Amino acid sequence: MDFALPEDVRMIRDVVARFTAEELVPLEREVIRREAERGFSDLPLIAPEREERLRDISREIGLWGIDVPAALGGQDLGALPKCVVVEQLQNSITPFVLPPESPNLHWLMSCCRGDQVERYLMPYARGEVKSCLALTEPGAGSDAAAISMRAERRDGRWVLNGEKIWISNARQADFMIVVAVTDKEKRSHGGMTAFLVDRGTPGVTIPTVFPMVGERAPYAVSFEDVVLDDAQVLGEVGQAFEPLQKRLGIRRLEIAARCLGLAARCIDLMIEQANSRRTFGAALADRQVVQFWISDSYQELEMCRLLTYRLAWKIDQGVADVRRDAAMAKVQATEMIARVVDRAIQMHGGVGVSKELPLEYIYRVTRLYRIVEGASEVHRWTIARGLLRDGRPDDAQ
Repeated sequence: MDFALPEDVRMIRDVVARFTAEELVPLEREVIRREAERGFSDLPLIAPEREERLRDISREIGLWGIDVPAALGGQDLGALPKCVVVEQLQNSITPFVLPPESPNLHWLMSCCRGDQVERYLMPYARGEVKSCLALTEPGAGSDAAAISMRAERRDGRWVLNGEKIWISNARQADFMIVVAVTDKEKRSHGGMTAFLVDRGTPGVTIPTVFPMVGERAPYAVSFEDVVLDDAQVLGEVGQAFEPLQKRLGIRRLEIAARCLGLAARCIDLMIEQANSRRTFGAALADRQVVQFWISDSYQELEMCRLLTYRLAWKIDQGVADVRRDAAMAKVQATEMIARVVDRAIQMHGGVGVSKELPLEYIYRVTRLYRIVEGASEVHRWTIARGLLRDGRPDDAQ
């Protein structure tokens, strides 16, 4: 087994590390201020003109389209390089995401047909348009199979009715991937269908924003007699559940990578504080409890990094089912960052929970990671259910 990153991936990692240090970290004070002042609005934490500048710089230095296939104009480097890039970007709390976002990209690549390729996939791969996933409902969170939004056939067209909630980027997206029930008896076993719904489609309203911790400000979305042609069906009718699961697996990989980057930032701050701060006549670095905090944090980060990189490697190898690996990576990484940032705050004392440092922001925003894209408890249940049914797999083969 070779645990070394390929040379091209190390080069990209170093480029992103410099970009993060030079362009993202200097914006953190503004991000903290804008979040504090946002109140109940959906004010973005990066001013639009600053985000456009970041996009221009990232394009100039070759950070676009890392996992986009060459046929779509991308670099075709795969999941592992994208994972490393996300990790390095999250050494800063500035919420900059390189377009296109991978989860929806992979869904579109696997399911777009006919003129959908030119209308949706190609512009999305080039970063010219934005999308969002409209899945969660008031009565269906981690249990995606429990959604109740209906899509019915009327006069040769599809009519959508229902409510979605906690939909990130709904007002900013040029189109939504909307999952609805087309056969209430089959549901996740052949009764769920995905639709491409353009911004401005009659019957779609976005009445409410839910300001949350960090950059998130998701929305409620209402669908009332939304009429769509067959050309708006993404993939096969009734077959949305499998590509949805693959899409969620890629998002879970990204969340794990985000936790790696934020944990590394916390450890850097802990080391700096331990070496510079003195209490009761001695440096914090000489205190055994501080040494243990740093040691445990570093070990946990490294273990989660190996688990996350292995998941990315499996995706690049074409492993069809990575649900268990994605669940493990997400659970372990999201719980790891909670422990690491808690230790970092404890070491810094009062300033750790002030807005002078990014630690309190990291503490709050990463708490959400144990809920979104499947709660930790659901992932543990899924892992156990598979093991109890199939036994322990031999991953060495």
